[in-house]
Amino acid sequence: MLADTMASVTAAINLPLSQYREIDRADWARLAAGLDQPLTETEVVGIRGIGDRLNLDEVREVYMPLSRLLSLYASSIRRLGAATSEFLQEDDATTPFVVGVAGSVAVGKSTIARLLRELMSRWPGTPRVELVTTDGFLYSNAELERRGLMDRKGFPESYDRRALISFLTEVKSGAAEVRAPFYSHMRYDIVPDAHVVVRRPDVVIVEGLNVLQPPPAPNDVAVSDLFDFSIYVDALPSDVEKWYVDRFLALRQGAFSNPSSYFNVFAHLTDDEAVTTALGYWNEINMPNLIENVMPTKHRATLVLNKGADHSVESVLLRKV
Repeated sequence: MLADTMASVTAAINLPLSQYREIDRADWARLAAGLDQPLTETEVVGIRGIGDRLNLDEVREVYMPLSRLLSLYASSIRRLGAATSEFLQEDDATTPFVVGVAGSVAVGKSTIARLLRELMSRWPGTPRVELVTTDGFLYSNAELERRGLMDRKGFPESYDRRALISFLTEVKSGAAEVRAPFYSHMRYDIVPDAHVVVRRPDVVIVEGLNVLQPPPAPNDVAVSDLFDFSIYVDALPSDVEKWYVDRFLALRQGAFSNPSSYFNVFAHLTDDEAVTTALGYWNEINMPNLIENVMPTKHRATLVLNKGADHSVESVLLRKV
């Protein structure tokens, strides 16, 4: 029944394909011809998230062309900004190029965001790249408890949307220094007095579940209004469910085993107990959030990466300019 529900919802959320170029993996990979591979296998392993299968071939064939495309967009925006300043007879006040990366829990968007940070920083026009995750804009656990939202952590209402909008507005205004709250996955909470500091880089990558959410009211600003380019990482919900469970099992033997981890209580579960627990979280929290809030934002993306069951990208959809 659950699989049928997810399949029907997936089918119902169709992209307006006439607005996109649909490029299969082989054609997209040809765009990598002549591009040097800047990363070593050791660096790729360091970027790769738990359960992800990122390798040098995937970097070369999928993400090198993507990073080049982003570099071209950033350079074009910079030239437009400079031309506008010249027209207005003002000093050039070009601001950071902002890229949003959205998608489900366990779909691999964090790995992609880290990888793009490394690749974009190797292009001459974008040497300074910062990465900010929207986890830092979750309300603290204490505030979530007060609001009765602890079981809906990750849903749109669990984020301090105004703080995120304020942060990005300052970034796009060209502020010399902007601070974002810091989130600890070990503590599963915001760390008081800890911050991620952004100092007018060339590019800011913003990664999170709900970054493509429409505004809550017609006259409100959407987070994505402050993006210059946005990426949605897509996969079948049934595949993401498997990746989520596999990641939970891997974390049980890794990060969860740390006595300081919020999730240490799961470290001693048997395999069957761990699978049951992971599926409980998936079915009660992550899958409903995916269907209700994340998947419906896919059509708002500039580019969609379609992943197959093995985590590799099978095709790319690029919005027509």
